[in-house]
Amino acid sequence: MEINKKIFEPGETGLTNIHIANLPSGTNIDLPIHVFRAKKEGPVLLICAGMHGDEVNGVEIVRRTLEGKLYNNLTTGTAIVIPLINIFGFINFSRDMTDGKDINRSFPGRKNGSLASQVAYVLSKEIFPKIDCAVDFHTGGSARYNYPQIRYTKGNEKSKELAEAFAPPIIIGNRVIEKSFRQEATKQGKFIIVFEGGESLRYDGLSLNIGIEGIMRVMTHLNMIPNNAIKKADYNTVYIEKMYWQRAKKSGIYTWHKSSGTYVKKGELIGSINDPQNKYCIPVKAEKTGLIIGHNNATVISNGDALFHIGW
Repeated sequence: MEINKKIFEPGETGLTNIHIANLPSGTNIDLPIHVFRAKKEGPVLLICAGMHGDEVNGVEIVRRTLEGKLYNNLTTGTAIVIPLINIFGFINFSRDMTDGKDINRSFPGRKNGSLASQVAYVLSKEIFPKIDCAVDFHTGGSARYNYPQIRYTKGNEKSKELAEAFAPPIIIGNRVIEKSFRQEATKQGKFIIVFEGGESLRYDGLSLNIGIEGIMRVMTHLNMIPNNAIKKADYNTVYIEKMYWQRAKKSGIYTWHKSSGTYVKKGELIGSINDPQNKYCIPVKAEKTGLIIGHNNATVISNGDALFHIGW
């Protein structure tokens, strides 16, 4: 296997850096890529995180798998591991790149496009053609917590199979987003699942543990590591087919009473909004019956802000 003109022979492990661009300061923006090849041929699995620079949970999940030497003794196949795609966003606590563009809305990218587009181009041209499947790690956005979940492309049975092998608490089949990583990789015939867990710029222990165990289950499913290396999940997976964002009907100081991972019934009290001058207290009642799959952790909210993501 050749990546960035470096040849990785069967049984070989190594690190290569693909040059992306230079910042105005002259600083290089490179993409470090870890490659682990078993002596025996098999599936090629991409594990990646940090496409949004502030989504640190995914970066830490992948880093811990490297620390734990998960890929060092593969029985078959190849693992391509990219712990951090958006290095600029990571060091600047930012979701996006220098130009304010989102890498995950820039695929397939252009060689001489924006910085986000150049990163997308490298992944599309250098990495996607070499893989069979991928797990792409993400978290919720600013102050928004996502209960650990896997999203796969609805109607794509191979990606659904990977999602089920991961065995997360929640599985969601949905459409791909235009110009996203998942859309471009799927167009190239790859099977992609996306992990969502926790919120940006904050560790979440539950998401970290489920993410690491999920990678191990996927690799076991693909016969890349022995099946005695992973325990069975101690929860039942919930399949979500419909989702609804419940929004604030008033501005003020917000407190949630029910958090992600909790089942709620329509009309049940799940939060409250108070005026700073104590003029009013608005109860927030569930508008749907279902499972809270994400919630807003912000304390100050405005009318119309998303509060609870309910699925059923």
